[in-house]
Amino acid sequence: MRRMTTIAVAALVFAVAGCGLKATVPPRLDLGEFETIGIIDFECSNEGELGPYATTKFIEWIRRDQGMVRIVELGSEEELLEELGLAKLGKEAFEELAEMHGLYTVITGELTIFDVRPDITIAPGFGFMDFSAEVDAVMSVRLVEAETGASLWSNSAQATRRVAGVSIFGRSSFAFDARDPEEAYGELVEALVKKTSRDFRETWEWRCCP
Repeated sequence: MRRMTTIAVAALVFAVAGCGLKATVPPRLDLGEFETIGIIDFECSNEGELGPYATTKFIEWIRRDQGMVRIVELGSEEELLEELGLAKLGKEAFEELAEMHGLYTVITGELTIFDVRPDITIAPGFGFMDFSAEVDAVMSVRLVEAETGASLWSNSAQATRRVAGVSIFGRSSFAFDARDPEEAYGELVEALVKKTSRDFRETWEWRCCP
C-alpha cells in the first residue's frame, strides 16, 4: 500500500512537471524609473567594515537583473551629515543631496547585530582577542524620494551565520574588521542581501500549460 502511494505521488509530480512551464518573472521594481539613485553606506550596530561591505554587495545584487542603473555612492551617513552641517538624516538632508548630486531617490540601510555567540582565541597578555562567532543579524533597507524624504519602498531580513574576523576589546566592545570580508562574513551578508534585494531581481515560477 505504501509503495502504491509513493508511485502515485511520483506520477503526479512528473505529470505536473511535464505540463508546467518555468517562466521568468521580471523584477517587481524597475530601478530605471527612479533615475539617478544615491546610496549611503549601510549603518552597522558595531564598528568595522561590515556596513560598507554589505553596501557594496547590495549594489551588486540589485544591478544583476536591471538595465542601465545610475548609482552614486555617497559614503557614510556621518560623513554626509558633517558635510551638510546637519544633525540627522531627514527631509532637509535628502533635499540637499538631491540638489548636490542630481538624485531622484536615495537608498539607506541598517545592519543590526543583536546576538553574538563567540568562540574566543585569547592572545598573550589578554589585551586582544580574535574569535569566530555565530551571529544573529537583521538588515533593513529603504528607498527614499530625495525631494520629499518620503519612503517609497522598504524591506528587511534576518539571518544567522557563523562569521570570522571579529575582534573584541575589553569585555563588550567588538568590531567586524576582517582583512578578507568575503571569507569572514560573506555568507552572512549574502543571505541578508539576497532576501532584501528580491524585489529588484528576476524570479521564476511554474505555469501550467493551457
